[in-house]
Amino acid sequence: MQTNTPLETQAEMPVWASRQPSLVRWLLTSFMVILAVVMIFPFLYILSTSFASFQDTTASGILLLPRHPTLDGYKWLWNGGVILPAFGVSILVTAAATLIGVLLTATLAYGLSLRGLPGSKFFLWVVVLTMLISAGLIPNYLLMRQLSLLDTLWALILPGAMSGFNVIVMRQFFVNVPQELIDCARIDGANDWQVLWHIMMPLSKAVIAVIALFTAVAQWNNFFRAILYLSDSRLYPLSLIVRMLVLQGQTPTDQMSNLSTNTAPPPELALQMAAVVVTTIPILLIYPFLQRHFTKGVLTGSIKG
Repeated sequence: MQTNTPLETQAEMPVWASRQPSLVRWLLTSFMVILAVVMIFPFLYILSTSFASFQDTTASGILLLPRHPTLDGYKWLWNGGVILPAFGVSILVTAAATLIGVLLTATLAYGLSLRGLPGSKFFLWVVVLTMLISAGLIPNYLLMRQLSLLDTLWALILPGAMSGFNVIVMRQFFVNVPQELIDCARIDGANDWQVLWHIMMPLSKAVIAVIALFTAVAQWNNFFRAILYLSDSRLYPLSLIVRMLVLQGQTPTDQMSNLSTNTAPPPELALQMAAVVVTTIPILLIYPFLQRHFTKGVLTGSIKG
């Protein structure tokens, strides 16, 4: 019976699993702590400033803990009659674009993954070219106008509902599904739609979670399409409202419509940071539920066998 010596066992272990010397581990720990502080500091500053009062914003130094915390910034946002409708528009656009994007991506990826399908390589190259070549702003605008989609929510939903990168990721997962499993389903009389919905989709929950997360974050943060295709301020998404508030210091109506003129407005900086917090919270609430699928979905298809 052959046994491995400690040196042989250590040589077979991957680098990341081997125990590092104390000095190396101390340096790595210190670096990770510093990196965590650098990453957390902007969020802490934004959150603290959103609760700041006039006394806090006029004080010198970096504001990390307001001495006179107040909710005036959040009250002005929610009672002003602008943020709440924009919040609803963003939720509707994000949900619709994510659902449509996952369905279209899965359908196209499954078609491109079929072995021996005529023209599959040609259309795969077409998908790849969409990642390298863009039609440009003017052709996209003319297309939206030709389809009568200007000043509609469809102008925000359809252009970003599908991504060539997501199609390639899901196709790679479908290609790695054992062909024997598909052959057994076909022997039992399943057609392509049944194979897709009853076999491929249940097996690709991790990939679907990652694609849904990518699509939702991209749609939630996108404001450029609203600038291009929308002129009706009632259809503005939350990201555009926050951009206007942070960069221009005003909402589309240049005032909060439902507030009394006798009410003193909160500090402009606190109002801007409160808008950033309101925009960030939905993504922070969704991500923990998809985190366990994130790593698995990103690595799926990268290792064959």
